[in-house]
Amino acid sequence: MVSDFLPVISLPRFYICIDFVKTFLERHIEETTGGRRGSTGLTGQDANGVPLRRSKRGWMWNQFFLLEEYTGTDMQYVGKLHSDGDRGDGSVRYVLTGEGAGSLFKIDEKSGDIHATKRLDREEKAYYILHAKAINRFTNEALEGQSEFIIKIHDINDNEPRFTKDVYTARVPEMSDIGTSVIQVTATDADDATYGNSARVVYSILEGQPYFSVDPETGLIKTALPGMDREVKENYQVVIQAKDMAGQMGGLSGTTTVSITLSDVNDNPPRFTKTLYEFRVPESVELGGTVGVIRAMDADIGENAEMDYRIIGSDGPGMFDITTNRSTQDGVIVLRKPLDFERKRQYSLRVQVENAHINPRFFSVGPFRDEATVKIVVEDVDEPPVFERASYVMEVKEDAARNTIIGSVSASDPDDKNSLVRYTIDRRTDMDRVFNIHAGNGSVYTLRELDREENAWHNISVLATEFNNPRQISRVPVYIRVLDVNDNAPTFATNYETFVCENAKANQRIQTVSATDPDEPLGGHRFFFGLAQEAAGKANFSVRDNKDNTAWILTRRNSYNSLQKSVYHVPVVISDGEFPMQSSTSTLTVRVCTCDREGNMKLCNAEALTARAGLSTGALVAILLCVIILLMIVVLFAALRRQRKKEPLIISKEDVRDNVVSYNDEGGGEEDTQAFDIGTLRNPEAIEESKQRRDIVPETFYPPVRRPVLPPTRDNNGDVRDFINQRLVDNDSDPTAPPYDSLATYAYEGNGSVAESLSSLESVTTEGDQDYNYLSEWGPRFKKLADMYGGDDSDRDS
Repeated sequence: MVSDFLPVISLPRFYICIDFVKTFLERHIEETTGGRRGSTGLTGQDANGVPLRRSKRGWMWNQFFLLEEYTGTDMQYVGKLHSDGDRGDGSVRYVLTGEGAGSLFKIDEKSGDIHATKRLDREEKAYYILHAKAINRFTNEALEGQSEFIIKIHDINDNEPRFTKDVYTARVPEMSDIGTSVIQVTATDADDATYGNSARVVYSILEGQPYFSVDPETGLIKTALPGMDREVKENYQVVIQAKDMAGQMGGLSGTTTVSITLSDVNDNPPRFTKTLYEFRVPESVELGGTVGVIRAMDADIGENAEMDYRIIGSDGPGMFDITTNRSTQDGVIVLRKPLDFERKRQYSLRVQVENAHINPRFFSVGPFRDEATVKIVVEDVDEPPVFERASYVMEVKEDAARNTIIGSVSASDPDDKNSLVRYTIDRRTDMDRVFNIHAGNGSVYTLRELDREENAWHNISVLATEFNNPRQISRVPVYIRVLDVNDNAPTFATNYETFVCENAKANQRIQTVSATDPDEPLGGHRFFFGLAQEAAGKANFSVRDNKDNTAWILTRRNSYNSLQKSVYHVPVVISDGEFPMQSSTSTLTVRVCTCDREGNMKLCNAEALTARAGLSTGALVAILLCVIILLMIVVLFAALRRQRKKEPLIISKEDVRDNVVSYNDEGGGEEDTQAFDIGTLRNPEAIEESKQRRDIVPETFYPPVRRPVLPPTRDNNGDVRDFINQRLVDNDSDPTAPPYDSLATYAYEGNGSVAESLSSLESVTTEGDQDYNYLSEWGPRFKKLADMYGGDDSDRDS
């Protein structure tokens, strides 16, 4: 193709290239068509002999090249378009369309010269596709059909290599061999890799020798030094450079940093910090308690530093065990059996430690284990007494007498001093003080009679205390079983109530009875039933023992008459078969009733009905309580109605006297004092002879009580208190007082009142208009009023 030849032709001579290509194509076509050539085109025949005709192109299109990043001041020349139809007379107009036409690329319509208006970047766009046409300027007819051509941007080295990451991180095991791959870095160049060496990158190491190396072609980083030890140096910073132009002078470069960490491997064995460890522990350490902690050091980290401890030798087998604390990698020695200072005072252990995860590659370094000796010294502790048994079980018969010894406990001091032991009973476990214990020898004995039927087992605790140290106390449970003795007589199993029909036949069964006994013989109960001896001769009923702990009550005659006798009492003797034999007499009440032919009860007498179908005691009590409550409600209602009809003491509001005011509720305490002024009560002259009540008529003849007048005092509160007490006594001792609560008021204004008298008596007349001499005729109770109002003017003025 024509485009295959064009890249080697310089752009300014493009029109020469067009002619050369035309000549080359014409010759090639002539050879392929047998040398035939026409004035208007090339002709030939196909395989079928059909003539072919090829039209000669009137103009040529091409592929242009343009350098990127042009820095000249003028527009960069791209190339020239030319048509065979162009005679140079300006009749041909060239039109350019496509990518960048008119903006990036401009064409001279007359000459066909193409220029780039701006600096182009190949990395932004590598080529542009455009279309060109040649048009007759006057007729607008196309001289040539539209043709496509490409403008390619020639690359220059204007981009440096860039790594895909600014910082790389990598890990490689310590002690790795030379050439162990660590990480591969990659740098890219935006320049054209198909043109020259602008995008050919070469890698090199700037920092990190002699530990690491980098492959210049691939960027693969490898170890370059053997035996790199993490415990010596763990982190490395390696700087890698990438340079284009195959590393030649003038190339561009970029760098990156690679952070390489040596990962740990198990190349160090654990080692004890000491060869001998010594611990001192009291003998009172509980089982499972910590005796001591040992530690081995390992330079490795993580799982490579995990280690296991074990005891490989001990003079006390099974006494101790050792476990590993996984968080701290410590060896924790724990106690498995109790320590006893008096029995063994020192133990020696041989402990071994080794790595939990061993790397076979480093077996040659040495054994990954270590050993140490642990010495454990037991310290003496004052221990409480120790009982010979963990618990005691004792037995005693329920008929045992008081102070009977039923067993003993024994405890001793485990210490070397062997202190004496004192025994006591924990009274919280024997609240009724049924048992006691000898303080010296531990003998347990009874304090009260026992009853198995009341309590078959007694669980108590016995305390053992050292005489020398009472704070050292131990306890042991004692279970006391009370053995059964046949001390209870059998009785009826339930309260039987039965009846017999008046038309009953002889030997007819009317009831089956059974018995119960609180005793519990080993072989089970065996009861015997029989009629009491005193009733055997005149009995109307008989008792048949069924030999299975039950008995039948049978009739002994053919008929019974409720009118003659309505109730029969059958005494039944019940005895057990134990030793000593116990027996009792239980009475069965039989009532005579009228029955039908089938023996069903139809009618019994009143006593029988009450006994069989009467109300229970609880029901009768409930009914009686209801009746009493109803009566109380009626009485209370009547009392309330009667109280409402009582007339008040003062009926008329026109009564000018200060009267007693009746009330039905209690006062409000101190708040009532604000309803009136008690200032007048503070006058010492008010403490005088008792005055008569104002709520009664003057015709009552009861001699007044004379009391001495108290001298004036500065204690006004005392005057008021004495005055009120005086009036309370007067009212309480007055037999004419009404039979209900009342309020007595005393309105004494005193002498020298600025407001003068406020009495309503003066609202009609004045003192000079009134004659009060008649007050002296009213008796001694109105003597005070007579003295105040009945005297002459001179007396009043004085």
